[in-house]
Amino acid sequence: MPEPDPVPTPDPVRVRAYEAADAQATLDVFVAAVTVTAAHDYSARQIAAWARPGSRDIARWSRAMCARSSLVAVVSGEVAGFSDVAGDGYIDMMFVAPTHGRRGVGSALMLAVLERARALGARRLWANVSITARPFFEAHGFVVETEQHPVSGGVALTNFRMSRPL
Repeated sequence: MPEPDPVPTPDPVRVRAYEAADAQATLDVFVAAVTVTAAHDYSARQIAAWARPGSRDIARWSRAMCARSSLVAVVSGEVAGFSDVAGDGYIDMMFVAPTHGRRGVGSALMLAVLERARALGARRLWANVSITARPFFEAHGFVVETEQHPVSGGVALTNFRMSRPL
């Protein structure tokens, strides 16, 4: 009897510093994460106001990513996600491409964010987390401090201020 084919192992996730050449790929990840993954938890109007597909300036996006000292997760040479963390522990963005969801990309980014935050001297991590991302953040030790209703493009959204000690 022949041996069964081996189960393929997923390619490793490599987290590195953001580079200007990552601008379009990270913007594409953001738009896809909002318009595909988050679409289960938000209305079409909310998604359009949040993602603004096709209307973001790539140079402005890249400057903001650089200013936040963003991190990029790469799998098999492809940008699979990105995140950042400020000196006070604030995570402004953490997004994973829908094609790479549930494959350890978010967890690899969270580990890198934890390490960077500790190196920066932060005492806690905190973020404004979408309905979609809330279970992921809870699984990584975050707790909800408050429910919020920010307005983007004239449309109210729901998110949660979440934090965890370091």
